[in-house]
Amino acid sequence: MGENGETGELLKSPLHERHVAAGAKFAAFSGWTMPLEYAGAGVLAEHAAVRNAVGIFDVSHLGKATVAGPGAADFVNRCLTGDLGKVTPGQAQYTLLCTEDGGVVDDMIAYLKSPDEVFLIPNAANCERVVALLSEAAPADVAVTNRHRDFAVLAVQGTLSDEVLSAIGLPTGHNYMTFVGTRYEETPVTVCRTGYTGERGYELVVPVDAAVGVWDAVLAAGEPYGLQPAGLGARDTLRTEMGYPLHGQDISPTITPVQARLGWAVGWEKETFFGAEALRAEKQAGPKRLLRGLRAVGRGIPRPGMIVRAPDGREVGTVTSGTFSPTLKIGIALALIEAGLNNDDVVTVDIRNRQESFVITKPPFVTPGVREG
Repeated sequence: MGENGETGELLKSPLHERHVAAGAKFAAFSGWTMPLEYAGAGVLAEHAAVRNAVGIFDVSHLGKATVAGPGAADFVNRCLTGDLGKVTPGQAQYTLLCTEDGGVVDDMIAYLKSPDEVFLIPNAANCERVVALLSEAAPADVAVTNRHRDFAVLAVQGTLSDEVLSAIGLPTGHNYMTFVGTRYEETPVTVCRTGYTGERGYELVVPVDAAVGVWDAVLAAGEPYGLQPAGLGARDTLRTEMGYPLHGQDISPTITPVQARLGWAVGWEKETFFGAEALRAEKQAGPKRLLRGLRAVGRGIPRPGMIVRAPDGREVGTVTSGTFSPTLKIGIALALIEAGLNNDDVVTVDIRNRQESFVITKPPFVTPGVREG
């Protein structure tokens, strides 16, 4: 998860000096300055480390918020699209906050701590908006608190993530989309079996003042396993190979969950949620456009904003996310295109004054390992 766009003075991660020391190249992202890639590695090597061994990302720019008070989980369930009634304390759920007309304010992970407490991790640029909208709707005895600057988030991703975290005494092996509260030395740590790479892995939520100590411990423990710090460049190629949406590109206030093929994250059977009426109507009528995967036939590398055309040259959509796939060694994309087109149809994308052929493909483009046992 994440969003492009930044204004004003950029915020820095509590790990910023560690990234500087590691030779990171920085980029502005969602109002923060964050590592794009690291010296001596680069996007391709960082991507490969996560797919084949283990990598660590600083994703402290992600938002954090708590919703607490009597019936807090029921309140959240009346607002967000996912059905929190289908999970139990200790489980996490991918979910969305929508506008009344069905657009996506943000997508996020909701961590159900108890019937009276939910911890949310929205996207960096949208945290304040999410907190404001939920606060406005909350009953008097339910508090929605912005915790954006209180916690750091470290994502340890890859098939060897268990070995690395076990080496510093953190719990591993719990089921996908669950979380465990524990301590590292004297620090409370939440170990979440979640992530944005498609690989087995964990996200560690730690207090800001403990971030450097935990980062250093994970790096030291990971050295025998080939652990590689990874930046936002690899994060983007990894999530695109999985077909995971990026807010502001693949979903947005003008792109609904129905159009983005995220109906699985909508509790259609529950009584209500923000945007329920509009989304149910769109689902019933059928969306006019859908988010589809595109896989290059030749050497074309698609980028966001490029035009997608039918074989007859007619414009049928736009690339929302596009990149070179380090795993497949070809161009891949997510594109919002007319609903009438089907998997295996060939379309073209306008790339540098020429039309390159792509096959419509159902993501993920590579086999996910998130549920690996």
